[in-house]
Amino acid sequence: MRTKRKIGLAVGKNDGMVAQAPAGIPDRWMKRWVNPSAEDRPLQIIHGIDPKGRGPVGTAQLMQGSGTDEFPENGMLFYKNLGLGGVVCNVMFQDYMRSEPAWKALVAGVEDCRRLGMIVWIYDEAGYPSGAAGGLVLKEHPEYEAQEMAYDVSQPDPFVLRAAYEFTHASNNYYAARRYINLIDDRAVRSFVEKTHQAYRDWLGTGIGTVVKAFFTDEPSLITVNLGQIPESARKNVPVEDPINPNVKALPAVPWVYDLPQRFHERYGEDLLAVRRSLFTGETEADRKTRRQYWSLIAELLADRYYGTIRKWCAGADVLSSGHNLWEEALMHHPTLYGNGLKALSCMDIPGLDELSSNPEAVVKSAWMAAALPASAAILTGGRRIFTEVSDFSEKQSGTGPASVADMQATAAWHAAFGVTEFTLYYNIADRSAGDYRAYCAYVGRLNAVLKPAKLDPDVLLYYPVNDLWSEYKPVAEPLNVGTQTPRAQRIVGSFMRLGQTLTQTQIPFALIDHDFLAGASVRSDGSLMVKGHAFRALVLPEDVELPAASAKVMERFTAKGGRVMHDMPSIRLTPVVLQERIQPRYRLTAGSERVVLGCFIRDGRPVLVAVNVGLTAYTGALTVGKPGAWIRMEPSTGMVKPVAAGADGCLELVLGPGQAVVLVGGK
Repeated sequence: MRTKRKIGLAVGKNDGMVAQAPAGIPDRWMKRWVNPSAEDRPLQIIHGIDPKGRGPVGTAQLMQGSGTDEFPENGMLFYKNLGLGGVVCNVMFQDYMRSEPAWKALVAGVEDCRRLGMIVWIYDEAGYPSGAAGGLVLKEHPEYEAQEMAYDVSQPDPFVLRAAYEFTHASNNYYAARRYINLIDDRAVRSFVEKTHQAYRDWLGTGIGTVVKAFFTDEPSLITVNLGQIPESARKNVPVEDPINPNVKALPAVPWVYDLPQRFHERYGEDLLAVRRSLFTGETEADRKTRRQYWSLIAELLADRYYGTIRKWCAGADVLSSGHNLWEEALMHHPTLYGNGLKALSCMDIPGLDELSSNPEAVVKSAWMAAALPASAAILTGGRRIFTEVSDFSEKQSGTGPASVADMQATAAWHAAFGVTEFTLYYNIADRSAGDYRAYCAYVGRLNAVLKPAKLDPDVLLYYPVNDLWSEYKPVAEPLNVGTQTPRAQRIVGSFMRLGQTLTQTQIPFALIDHDFLAGASVRSDGSLMVKGHAFRALVLPEDVELPAASAKVMERFTAKGGRVMHDMPSIRLTPVVLQERIQPRYRLTAGSERVVLGCFIRDGRPVLVAVNVGLTAYTGALTVGKPGAWIRMEPSTGMVKPVAAGADGCLELVLGPGQAVVLVGGK
């Protein structure tokens, strides 16, 4: 049983916040801090607007236990009174997209949100994964189903083109076993967008963007991989919409689409069918080249045909595209699920992550990876907004939940430290008091009041080695894990994950960069590497990676100008001590702690830091900030704002209770 954190919240005006600010904090900062706007607060994920009322399905039951009888006919006001900024919603799943009463209820609910000044996002699927339009796409066009080329060595002709369903995420998820569309089939994606996105625009009107701010796509993927069976205790309760054929044989497979050979020939001048065996086997350089070419093309097709199509539609409707990927923390799965997971996220206006755990310590284990991907996609494309779908699903599944509000807040803080600005919640309101929910929403609002207008400011890059994994990846029939892959792939993945964890645990903020983004970077005369106006001064390379020629040339120029390049090798391991010595981070803890997470930002020429203690014991030490001077400490849990000072040694005293976070603002 996890020890519960305790919090103390002041009660009263402005959610218990202290509105009087010390000298040096601009009034516009304090106004948002004291009274966070709807744009700064979380959004509750709800599914369906009740045709019998004008609120989310189940709101009446929530209200009965909430101690309030305010406007029982308007569930949206109930959500606003909990401190939420708005909702992520959709037309009801029942008779999905075909019920006129359900559509009218949704329109009324969205109108209520507009009247109340609440934000609306649209969830784009009946359940998940997104793309099926609740099965409507394949009902009309069964030929748009996801396809795979499987490899059966027991047959004279081992190559089998078939539907991708059995053994995939489509048949092994917590929502429904349902056949899935082919995300790299342009026709299938157009049908999905027409049946889903356009239907919302038709019902909500051409001014949809005045209240609906974004569309949220949930865990779309290429699916042609065995992810393993979900636990039997959950599987037995999952509806089976499309029967699973027990006679289908588990085989290694890769994604396929009707025009893939043509696209391959156009790009590489080669016959894909003549070299397709290399996708499954072979260790020659020719085999590895074919795999690199194939997965690079798959990544481009997915980025263009799925994410690009949605983003283009959203731009035409004056809304933003958003969503998150599947299995973000599992690097070895990125080629087969997305071609390039970082590239896929970079095609969204608001890239995001899915965090199923509200145990704050998850970030210093593997959850850093889920957050680093969308944060990096935003940085590399010049964006700022990053979203999270956050819940305590893992804790409730394991019997240790629901999460306490203290754990929820600490989880929000480490998300914010990585740059998250949009918090969409799958927390069950009924699991906690209305007061706790208000406290959580105010906490998120205060974080965003300071951080959302700020620029993320990491100055270290960690190389995302997807190009190397393209060469190594070989599909397997059994559930994929890194142990099924080559020794080189295992070394690369192990090194990358260790480096990201080490950077997180040593308070060195970083961004990920792949070979394509690196090839497009410029090198300044001061030795910094520039990507979309963002300067980096160090590059960390995992073990055994080999940069493509264009990326290698940029790295050589970077090194020649004094940039710091560190390569993890068996002879020189990039341990915490080595990384700190070679990077010389701008901010450093004394004494060190693996349970303190640090985020770096800049706003109006001022450094802004977020320090979060995700551990169960208090931290007492100091934070080196470089030089003496005045700082301001802002506490999102209480709203307290007070001046602090770095001493002659350039250190700020830092005391953090378990789960506590502070925002530190320096001078210009």
